[in-house]
Amino acid sequence: MTTDAPRAPVETSRLPTRAPLRISTAALIVVTALAPAAWGTTYAVTTELLPPDHPIFAALMRALPGGLVLILLTRTLPSGQWWWKAGVLGALNIGAFLPLLFVAAERLPGGVAATLGAVQPLIVAGLAVAVLREPPSFWRIGWGGAGIVGVGLVALGPAAALDGAGVAAGLTAAGCMALGVALTKHWGRPENVGPLAFTGWQLTAGGLILLPLMILVDGLPPVIDAPAIGGYLWLGSVGGFIAYALWIRGIGRLPVTAIALLGLLSPLVAALIGALVLSEAFTPAQLAGFILALAALVAGQLNPIGSDHQHEDHSDRRLRHGRTSRRP
Repeated sequence: MTTDAPRAPVETSRLPTRAPLRISTAALIVVTALAPAAWGTTYAVTTELLPPDHPIFAALMRALPGGLVLILLTRTLPSGQWWWKAGVLGALNIGAFLPLLFVAAERLPGGVAATLGAVQPLIVAGLAVAVLREPPSFWRIGWGGAGIVGVGLVALGPAAALDGAGVAAGLTAAGCMALGVALTKHWGRPENVGPLAFTGWQLTAGGLILLPLMILVDGLPPVIDAPAIGGYLWLGSVGGFIAYALWIRGIGRLPVTAIALLGLLSPLVAALIGALVLSEAFTPAQLAGFILALAALVAGQLNPIGSDHQHEDHSDRRLRHGRTSRRP
């Protein structure tokens, strides 16, 4: 009786390659990217359709009605520790984030505020190490820095000025959203709770935080005409519960730093709408920045094979296991 001699190992190239995206993963990325793309329409909708000087009311309309609708449709309420967890996530992603964002927008030129928001992927990368215990993804950190440069070229103008309170508000808003993304990934979702119900909890919690702020700061707009009604409906549906549901679903299934880079789409879509719809000028420098930021967004969804790709896959499996084994 004979046995085959063991075959010598085949020598393979040691050159770094890129991990190919599965079709299902690519489709999930595209669907998740619809959320920041929808948020990128906020500036045009706010300036062209909504009553001026009522930003907190607009944020409230974006959050609370849609959240209540989702809770009524899904007939699912939090239980146990998920009452306070949903409150924390709603505060970070909506209740604190949106007012800080409006403060930054009021005290800073739009380009400066957009550039500060582009810092979020780097904050998420740090939180992925500190909160999720993931190894640092230097590939995505590098492209996150490139994204900041790209958005800066698109959004910053020669007259851009800095205001201390505005910068602090912008960076804090980016930090709130980044921490909300990291904790959403870390906590997962309770068993038998889908993205719609989970989104409804967060939108309602954030809306309840915004309600007293609206009463104290904004009040009701004196006139809400037909264009304003359409604008509020858009912000509350496409830019509200639909976008947040897609975003939260993506957070649960994609690497957290990669999904944060998708947020670069918001200022890019806002700039594109300004150029195509509002007839705003688009300079060669802005075009170069647009291409750089878009390249950073796409490259951030890839990962060199053999670096931290396996670690992220292990982290995703651990989080999915934790989500299905924990009771709310």
